[in-house]
Amino acid sequence: MVKAVLLLLFSMLLAMPAAAQTGGSLRVLVKSHETGDAVADAAVSVKGTGITARTGTDGRAVLNGVPDGRQTIGVESLGFAPAELTRTFPLADNAEIVVELDVENELGEVTIESTRTGRAIEAEPTRVEAIDEEEVEEKINMRPANVSMVLNESTGIKVQQTSATSATQSIRIQGLDGRYTQILKDGFPSYGGFAGSQSLLEIPPLDLRQVEIIKGPAATFYGEGAIAGVVNFITKEPGDEAETTLLLNQTSALGSDASLFTTRKINKFGYTFLGQFNYQNEYDVDDDGFSDLPRTYSFAVSPQAFFYIDEKTRLTIGNSTTYQNRKGGDMRVIAGNAGPLNQYFEKNLSLRNITNVSFSRDLAEGRRIVAKQSFAFFDRELTTPSYRFDGRQFNSYTDVAYFMPVRNHGLVFGFSAAHDRFDERNPAVDTLARDESHTSFGGFVQDTVDLTDRFSIEAGLRVDHARNYGTFALPRVSLLYRFNENLTSRVGFGLGYKTPTIFTEDSETLLFRGILPIRDGLEAERSRGGTFDINYRGSIGEKIGISINQMFFYTQITDPLILESRGKGIFEYANAGSTIISKGFETNLRADYNIAKLFIGYTFTDAKAGYLPGNRILPLTPKSKVNSSLIFEEHDSFKAGIEAHFTGRQTLSDRTSARSYTVVGMFGEKIFKNFSLFINAENITDVRQSRYSQVVFPPFTDPEFAEVYTHLEGRVFNGGIKIRF
Repeated sequence: MVKAVLLLLFSMLLAMPAAAQTGGSLRVLVKSHETGDAVADAAVSVKGTGITARTGTDGRAVLNGVPDGRQTIGVESLGFAPAELTRTFPLADNAEIVVELDVENELGEVTIESTRTGRAIEAEPTRVEAIDEEEVEEKINMRPANVSMVLNESTGIKVQQTSATSATQSIRIQGLDGRYTQILKDGFPSYGGFAGSQSLLEIPPLDLRQVEIIKGPAATFYGEGAIAGVVNFITKEPGDEAETTLLLNQTSALGSDASLFTTRKINKFGYTFLGQFNYQNEYDVDDDGFSDLPRTYSFAVSPQAFFYIDEKTRLTIGNSTTYQNRKGGDMRVIAGNAGPLNQYFEKNLSLRNITNVSFSRDLAEGRRIVAKQSFAFFDRELTTPSYRFDGRQFNSYTDVAYFMPVRNHGLVFGFSAAHDRFDERNPAVDTLARDESHTSFGGFVQDTVDLTDRFSIEAGLRVDHARNYGTFALPRVSLLYRFNENLTSRVGFGLGYKTPTIFTEDSETLLFRGILPIRDGLEAERSRGGTFDINYRGSIGEKIGISINQMFFYTQITDPLILESRGKGIFEYANAGSTIISKGFETNLRADYNIAKLFIGYTFTDAKAGYLPGNRILPLTPKSKVNSSLIFEEHDSFKAGIEAHFTGRQTLSDRTSARSYTVVGMFGEKIFKNFSLFINAENITDVRQSRYSQVVFPPFTDPEFAEVYTHLEGRVFNGGIKIRF
């Protein structure tokens, strides 16, 4: 496989066409008027003829065989206003003509950062889903405290709660455990390992510009752990106009939120600042004496400084500090009234600090170099009446990438290094210290090439060396074919790996109690998989826009890491002798008419592990899931909508089956000149697990908890105000 990919890359380099200039030719460079960046995949045509070409990654295209006489040249790109120019052929001067396009709507600004090419989303061979700023703002109104709502209602994604009392969470893509998904913020992977279950709870959404999701293998881009996919949260940058937003929110579940985001650019300096405070009172909706939402105090402070050294050079320095104090369990204990029959609590204290530095320099002929460095510190103390798990994690990430356009190719070369270390303080007497250290480094090469106007390919190879686990070759290939302006198709395939760690959903559910450290001799988990999709975008008549996407996925994991009981409450990780296979499909439909927008998404997931008994279905993985929403929006006036989400039956760890359920919500926002008022009704049908089965089991002084497969908090209303300065 590695040899085949190397041969493919070599063949692509040899296939670079020479742009010979002859009579009847026109050379065009297409750029964005707003940013000056090259516009890839723009259609350039001679009106009234069949002569067309598409711009490459450098924004350049060549029209050959143009008939003599006065001709009109049209330039079009999705999201930009079309442009026309006239020339008389044969040309007296064969110099390159520069065409600048104006952004027509927000879609023109959706460029993809996660694949390192900066191409428009419709021109990217790798399948990437982008949640834009408008959709992010809708979810902020529903849950301003963190980003969990942004993801949980996306097709093919499930936010899995891992603790019934602390409400810790992880992301599952296509039915696979959260450890197989890499969480990034602005391209920095600082949210894994010991910090993983707290990460979704500690990323505020108010400063987000968009969220990019790659489903399926993405290890070639970001290395270890990107087996099920990558989620990249991308923050806003300073614009020409100052912007300040203050958000205040109150929930019926006794939660309060206050968030402030401000940004400004002054000559060669810009900044963004996010500050957020959240308070959640303990909340027991089913009156069983145990919290369904923990008492929580949290704050986040995230300043970023942007230095525009010159027109081609930029330096960004950012820091993010988050603190959380979460205490759940017996309601009387949380309130300070512990007694002989009221003793249980689960307390999480966490402090996270991340420092990021990013440097970029635009070079001649469209070349660019980007260097990134991050340092992350995470401290967490997990306490129950009879147990304590306490440790500190340090993470360092270095990445240097060099982008070089060569005719219709976009080449990226680079290297990266990651170091992650966890040190346990005060290990329990029945276990050894669970200290872990993971170090990997490697190089990568990637080529995105427009072979023809219809066919593009993105091929890459990363070679990683992980200390104690060997060297991994990680090829990846993605293809994009344009049948016509309305119909496109993508296919992608790649390999991945994940080194053993105790920080999984299974360990988190057990609060790491009785978990032995990773022993010598374990193998890294390896994966292979891919996706295939067909996308149609067009219209019905003149007023109804429609988009349909059908995607199929497949992932196989060998040597999967499983938690085995050693008796007497002791557990140890081992490699299973059989594979995990997740396969299925996603169907997405979007339609818009006037002020109305409709979205319907269906996910079918068949995720099984050979080591499991019975039906072998992975626990907490519904075979069927439907997401739908109907939104009415008048720009700068109002927004309202209704959402309905169906989750099919799930198999639990004890191999019993949990019932299916449907959650319905409504939201509305009225926009005024400098402020807006919003209200949201989440889970109107009051779906909660305690309606169907017992959640807390005796003895209540040291209880056991059921697996969480649906909402615990039930129906929640919230509302607030957003003030813009």
